[in-house]
Amino acid sequence: MFQYSQTTVTADRTRLSVQLRGHGPALLLLPGQANDHRWWDRTRNDFAAEFTTVTFDYRGTGDSDESDSYSTPLFAEDALAVMDSLAIENFHVYGTSMGGRTAQWVAISAPDRVQRLVLGCTTPGGEHAVERSDDVRKVLAGPDREAALEEMMYTPSWRAEHPGPYKTLGDARMSARARHGHLAASNKHDAWDRLTEIIAPTLVLHGSDDQFAPVVNAQLLADRIPDARAHVFDGARHGYFDECRDEASPMATEFLKA
Repeated sequence: MFQYSQTTVTADRTRLSVQLRGHGPALLLLPGQANDHRWWDRTRNDFAAEFTTVTFDYRGTGDSDESDSYSTPLFAEDALAVMDSLAIENFHVYGTSMGGRTAQWVAISAPDRVQRLVLGCTTPGGEHAVERSDDVRKVLAGPDREAALEEMMYTPSWRAEHPGPYKTLGDARMSARARHGHLAASNKHDAWDRLTEIIAPTLVLHGSDDQFAPVVNAQLLADRIPDARAHVFDGARHGYFDECRDEASPMATEFLKA
């Protein structure tokens, strides 16, 4: 399978580590908050058989540079800089969690380039979103954060059959400053007023038992974005794309190829 990596330098001279795998139409995969491209390790090959998958390490993660600022619109600018550097004009986008927030801005900013859009386990942000509870926030800020992350990503039965380590619990190499920047970027996301500008056909995917991003956000997005529809995976948590990959990956692939 074709694989390629490079470094893309943004307008503000930030170096981003970029990875390609597969063949076919381009598919940009965007990971969750405080994670690098390894977020997609388990599921990437599900798409690489049909698409040229493109990933990059966000600022502050993986082999990319840290930054003085972090925001989902800035991550979207980085994504477009990556696609420009690869001379890829048109492409699909699949973003999960904070990657879904970033994907919203990519589709808003480049409507003539994004062909189809998949938004997973994410929210529109701002006052219209339904955010995680204070109890969840407290647990994630506590000493048992990693165990809590595992619990909120995957069901106990799935974890029993698929023991870690998991690549979706955050990049351990991140600095505290970069981690805080990612948290702030995700928390400040608000694309509600501009979601109606998205013209790419959109599929919204979510787990019914998601505590990170409550499932009600899926229908909020589907109702707000023109030509969008939502599908909920019963019993799944935030990591539906891993736990339900036998259903989720073919569903996303079929939608993207339509």
